[in-house]
Amino acid sequence: MKIDVLVAEIGSTTTVVNAFNGIGTPSPVFAGQGQAPTTVLNGDVTVGLNGAINSLKENLKADNITWDDMLATSSAAGGLKMTVHGLVYDMTVRAAKEAALGAGGIIKMITSGKLRRTDLKKIQEINPNIMLVAGGVDYGERDTALYNLEMILSMGLKIPIIYAGNIENQEEVKLMCEEAENQVYIVENVYPKIDTLVVEPTRKIIQDAFEEHIIHAPGMSKVRDLVKGPIIPTPGAVMEAAKVLKEDLGDLIIFDVGGATTDVHSVTQGSEEINSILISPEPIAKRTVEGDLGVYVNVNHVVEKIGIDNLTKEFPDVNELLANYKPIPINDREKEFVEILTKEAVLTSLERHAGHLRYFYTASGKKTVAEGKDLTAIKFIIGTGGALTRLPGNKRILEEVKVHGKEQELYPTETAKVLIDEDYIFSSLGVLSKSYPSDALLLMKKSLRII
Repeated sequence: MKIDVLVAEIGSTTTVVNAFNGIGTPSPVFAGQGQAPTTVLNGDVTVGLNGAINSLKENLKADNITWDDMLATSSAAGGLKMTVHGLVYDMTVRAAKEAALGAGGIIKMITSGKLRRTDLKKIQEINPNIMLVAGGVDYGERDTALYNLEMILSMGLKIPIIYAGNIENQEEVKLMCEEAENQVYIVENVYPKIDTLVVEPTRKIIQDAFEEHIIHAPGMSKVRDLVKGPIIPTPGAVMEAAKVLKEDLGDLIIFDVGGATTDVHSVTQGSEEINSILISPEPIAKRTVEGDLGVYVNVNHVVEKIGIDNLTKEFPDVNELLANYKPIPINDREKEFVEILTKEAVLTSLERHAGHLRYFYTASGKKTVAEGKDLTAIKFIIGTGGALTRLPGNKRILEEVKVHGKEQELYPTETAKVLIDEDYIFSSLGVLSKSYPSDALLLMKKSLRII
């Protein structure tokens, strides 16, 4: 059987392949899916990839399959570990963090101000794949970023560095890294002037650096030989899908509830009313990662957040359910239990992702300001990930987003529409959008069942 494009999602535990046909026509289609355990720890990820392709053959009832093009996303080899170092946390550090998260980086450390010896020790222990150094608006403070870079280079770690700070430092940064024989990527300042974020150039460089890094995972060089297009981090792929879909549908938010984390991607400029009272800028495309809100690996964290006593009221058999907890619920009782956990993950991640109104009083009376991401202009609330695409109560869970909160939170309103990535292919479509944007958009809308 001939496949136009095969997209491989090489995860830390599972490798999935999604097949697409009709690429380049008015009616592209999702042809099928296969999956197998990831084999990065066995020394060669292509074993798992071939297993997923064999699974696809079985599902398509095909003796053999060929394809014209293969693309890939990956979080194998632990993903892209990053450390972020800036000047002022609420300014350059936060801007650098937004760039890293939006690209799919896994942030292991964040510092503001000058690095200390204890910070350097922690960087060595983390052994990141890449470090992001920022600091100072353009033509503003210069010394902190240069000091931090000098301290980082003094450790002798041959780790690539992204510099996204004060433009006046660029030539000196380049010279310092050349002398230390460290690879450096110099991009636009993530915080060039007060109340301005420029995160997209840094996001692109992070994804490029990820592709260079990921080929060093066992067997990934063979995957690189198979893949014609980019290999990007899986979370970054979901963000790419969100940005493409936003241009067609309008402002949206995507909840991705997984076994280990819950990721939230929002693409919205917010309302003019809230923007006029916003204390500090927010990126149009924002991603947050909640590492304690997975509904399998981190199930105990979610249970603790709900409270075992509260769970017992609805599930007297909660201890038995937890003792026999599975990655994929089988019977109705297990599904009901996972739905409660998923709801908690969604609403808690919403609280952490969204901004809020704050009131204070001055001599002239009550004043209102806004802090954080404004989600009030969101038109679509979308669910992806294993839990929200497969649980029968998925739409009911996401409907809770519209009625959660106490009015001062900047949450989506009741006018927002709930949609589900029914085919569970948004991550694949994010990487597909890099080479075939119009096909990816059509396939997203088909998976959402809106065309």
